[in-house]
Amino acid sequence: MDCWTFFENALATARVLEASGNPSPQEFLRYIELDRYRGGKCDGKFTSRLHHLEDWLQDNEKRGLVADITPKLPGARKLRREMSYMGGPGSKFFRQLRADPSLIPVMARIERQLSERGIWYVPKASVPAAEKLLRNGDIVCIVTTWPKSYTSHVGLAVWDSRGVLRFLHASRNECKVVLDARLSDYLNRYSKHAGIMVARPLR
Repeated sequence: MDCWTFFENALATARVLEASGNPSPQEFLRYIELDRYRGGKCDGKFTSRLHHLEDWLQDNEKRGLVADITPKLPGARKLRREMSYMGGPGSKFFRQLRADPSLIPVMARIERQLSERGIWYVPKASVPAAEKLLRNGDIVCIVTTWPKSYTSHVGLAVWDSRGVLRFLHASRNECKVVLDARLSDYLNRYSKHAGIMVARPLR
């Protein structure tokens, strides 16, 4: 399980348990599709999946599933960056794009739109002040310093019994799901982490 599938599974599990007295695998998969694909519908094409967290956030917010609370957090600022990964040199890392190069211009167009829209984020120096406004289950997207993308990782906000806001995520380094350190401490551990954007599930 990678970081994205971990938060998807956690969110789908919460939704199916809240919505149904008799949850089923089929209903769970319906919530995965609702969350993962553009407009909530998988059409069988690689490009129908929301491959970028900032694209996922905007699409899911438009459909009333989550709210981008980042602009209201202390220290939040706007960031615009020229994205060119899946629609550029990074396309070689995706077997679907290698198999069907006609999809690369589609990904390039999506990335141009994301570049133009930009994101709101909280720089990591301001995260300690923002932590108190986060809730259990908020989706924390890690903003990167890498110039060709906005985000690099994702997990969940969890308040522990001592009143510390910690970062729950599928760790690539440890190859498992980890309830990590205080969120701000986790960010400071890595020089390539620039800050966070936060999505709050609404239903």
